[in-house]
Amino acid sequence: MSAFQSVAVIGAGAYGTALADVAARAGREVVLYARSPAAAEMMQTSRSNPRLPSAGIDDAVFVTSDLALAARADIILLAVPSQQLREALTAVAPLLTAGKPVVACAKGIEQGSHKFMTEVIAEVAPDVLPAILSGPNFADDVAAGLPTAVTLACADEDVAIKLVQALGSATFRPYHSTDVRGVEIGGAAKNVLAIAAGIVVGRELGASALAALTTRGFSELLRLGVACGARAETISGLSGLGDLILSCSSAQSRNFSLGVALGRGDPPPAGKLAEGAFTAPVLIELAEASNIDMPVAKAVAMILGGSLSVDQVIEGLLTRPFKAEG
Repeated sequence: MSAFQSVAVIGAGAYGTALADVAARAGREVVLYARSPAAAEMMQTSRSNPRLPSAGIDDAVFVTSDLALAARADIILLAVPSQQLREALTAVAPLLTAGKPVVACAKGIEQGSHKFMTEVIAEVAPDVLPAILSGPNFADDVAAGLPTAVTLACADEDVAIKLVQALGSATFRPYHSTDVRGVEIGGAAKNVLAIAAGIVVGRELGASALAALTTRGFSELLRLGVACGARAETISGLSGLGDLILSCSSAQSRNFSLGVALGRGDPPPAGKLAEGAFTAPVLIELAEASNIDMPVAKAVAMILGGSLSVDQVIEGLLTRPFKAEG
């Protein structure tokens, strides 16, 4: 029997709802927290979420706007965007008991502080156990019960194993790790590289260019990860390479869709939050502080910041001096 019997998901967006279904399928008692009482009541009654129209809400999931009720769960999953994680955790932190696992399910770096998600958790709620969930998956697939593999990292390996046992099922396969930084860098950096891949597709530069971009982008990601203390095998695993391949090749990726729009010269997709747009400038600042060259990620940041056009960036990348691999 799992050591953790109850799960609370903070954030009733598409991914939060999918994770609530995952926990229910794993046999856990599940609370899904929505900040709006009206939204919580609607989802609890209708067993559906307009943000995830492809799937219903499992009958075992109780949807509520009562934060105190959610805080009682054995595990807290923070399924909110990275730039909103601090606010969401600040609200629930006074209600949490010491030693409770709090799992960030967002892939990003906080603007301003340059902190990774587990660092934000440790700062806001120093008595809890920070963890990070990342991996190549989309909310629709997760909610539908399609086969999915993810990485769940916590500095305490025993806790990481117990979290995997609590959330895992036949179709949702978490792999545990203690390399928290590697999982966080893999998840955050791939969002930026997915925007770059979308630009290549939107500009119709061809499959060879997309393959080259993905290869060079992964090399950048690996260099930064190792410089920041991550293990190379973590970056090369599910949380890094797998996530990158999925996000750079699927229209379900909001980052990829943003890149396609930029490449075509179209407005960004309406109503879609692309984490990579927030992460790009922070990632470059982190890379520069570590003296790591990340030309692809830097190009994305310049396009998003409006300092260079797509054509100018492409020309700059194509005229870079030839150099050795590595």
